[in-house]
Amino acid sequence: MATERSRSRVAGDQPPPAVLVDSCVILDVVTGDPGWCAWSAERIVQARDEGILVINPVIYAEVSVGFDAIEALDEMLGDDYERHPLPWAAGFLAGKAFKRYRANGGQKRSPLPDFYIGAHAAVAGHRLLTRDAPRYRTYFPRVDVISPN
Repeated sequence: MATERSRSRVAGDQPPPAVLVDSCVILDVVTGDPGWCAWSAERIVQARDEGILVINPVIYAEVSVGFDAIEALDEMLGDDYERHPLPWAAGFLAGKAFKRYRANGGQKRSPLPDFYIGAHAAVAGHRLLTRDAPRYRTYFPRVDVISPN
């Protein structure tokens, strides 16, 4: 849950930093992944304590796969994560990243969720918490990626 310190601002203060949390990090904690749960949980708490945790509809959809009911998913997410829409400019940037991916020999025929997530972080100026840093760093080099590597 975001602290009162991170939510309140005095005129002229910078907004608290927002961190877009990739679905793999949330799922590490939810599933108790033996290799990643501790790292992911620590990074989520750190990001929450320093600012705002953000998810978008793509992340929500990826995390929802492990839940039978929307109410259970919403209960798990609680108030810790702000739900932000995917900006239109992020859709455009995701398309451009996908075009580069295809030009570099990528085989997928439609944009991957990571392109929408990375583009959202890029256009909104959010940091990105993920374990899948290489693709984000390749296609969105200006995004501040928080990752184990």
